[in-house]
Amino acid sequence: MSQDNPSIPASFATCDLCDLHKADTSGNFRVLPPVFRSFGGVQKFSGPVVTVKCFEDNSPVKAAVESPGEARVLVVDGGASLRRALLGGNLGAAAAKNGWAGVVIDGCVRDVAELAQCQTGIRALASMPLPTERRQAGLRDVTVQIQGVWVRPGDWLYADEDGIVVMPAPQQG
Repeated sequence: MSQDNPSIPASFATCDLCDLHKADTSGNFRVLPPVFRSFGGVQKFSGPVVTVKCFEDNSPVKAAVESPGEARVLVVDGGASLRRALLGGNLGAAAAKNGWAGVVIDGCVRDVAELAQCQTGIRALASMPLPTERRQAGLRDVTVQIQGVWVRPGDWLYADEDGIVVMPAPQQG
């Protein structure tokens, strides 16, 4: 069982989490649509959420992954843009080196071969070789909407081969 939440096994499966919460009508248990592809070297990851909101400018993504990850998951609201990559090989390596459990991007990544070598989970909509311009625009630690699903800082995200689910932070004690 998980130390943080005794009802969630340490070796979770998103299907099992969905079975446990299928009757939830509160909106606290959320499932992201099946539009995300896996690009990182880790397929299964989970942790508390940190959010970034930016559009075709990865300045806040860079700042986040270059800071201590502390086994958290960075969720990036990139406005579902398919025109610019918000994460590439260098930033993927920084995320792994700095202890991020994963990065989920509602947008694109680049340097796919390099990302596959990163020991962190990376999910995004697609690959796009064109980088962003850095205008220092964006927000951090705000509630974001990813593919129509609300994600809040401090929520817990679980991702595996079957999908991605989000729920409120587990209660302590």
